[in-house]
Amino acid sequence: MANTKRRSTGRTGLPLSSIVTYLLLCIGAAIVLYPFVYMVMNSVKPGREILHSPTSLPSEITFSGYVGVFRRLRMGLLFRNSLILALSITALNTALSALAAYAMAKIPFPGRERIFSFMLATIMIPGILFLIPTYVIMFNLGWVGQFRSLIIPSAVSVFNIFLLRQFMRGIPDELVEAARLDGAHEVLIFVRIIVPLARPALATVGILNFMGSWNDFFGPLLYLNTPDKWTLQVGLLQFASAVPGENAQEIWAATTLITLPLILVYFFMQNQFTKAFANVSFK
Repeated sequence: MANTKRRSTGRTGLPLSSIVTYLLLCIGAAIVLYPFVYMVMNSVKPGREILHSPTSLPSEITFSGYVGVFRRLRMGLLFRNSLILALSITALNTALSALAAYAMAKIPFPGRERIFSFMLATIMIPGILFLIPTYVIMFNLGWVGQFRSLIIPSAVSVFNIFLLRQFMRGIPDELVEAARLDGAHEVLIFVRIIVPLARPALATVGILNFMGSWNDFFGPLLYLNTPDKWTLQVGLLQFASAVPGENAQEIWAATTLITLPLILVYFFMQNQFTKAFANVSFK
């Protein structure tokens, strides 16, 4: 027995399975972090080193790329446009998806399951098929070149409704029924009971909406056809389309600045993100 226990335990005193698990986790973390470290490392390199030795450590640290990107790329305007879109889409989509999910999870009405099944079936349709019809509608409404051409079509997401609905199904029906017996209407039940209990799922949907709208490139490129409406991704494309290698420092600095808000959002809300998926029921 002693020999068996000695063989299954490493020199650190940890079980061999735990050592292997920690080793695999460290390797996975290194793989995930490497692109971010590579990006930050190149953002503080001189331009000549970025072109000739992009994978080596910088011989000197310079922030001229960050200074240059604010001088030449109008980062303040691009950040403002991206924030307007990301915050508007996040707030509207989260609110409407939560209301729809509450109706599908807690309000009994005829045909509820069939309607929800039909909604799920629409996920199987490739989004590219809606590209031309949506653009024609936006053009006929005169919304091309305006932020609302991106905000309104993104107001509802079936996947977000599904995620919130599955989370809300885990909230005891007795709480809702007790509130109804006390005379509370559906809006009050939603605001006072459902929203506080579904906060992790709402935070998760908010993170997904913000990340998706912040990283969106094709939508702004298609609909926002004036430089004053460009987002960060479209502005960076126009900046990177100049002479190859000419703006290497600024491009890496801009990429780092664009990524930073996403990291901050996830860092401060990661606990809610984890709780949401831990409590989702797929019944």
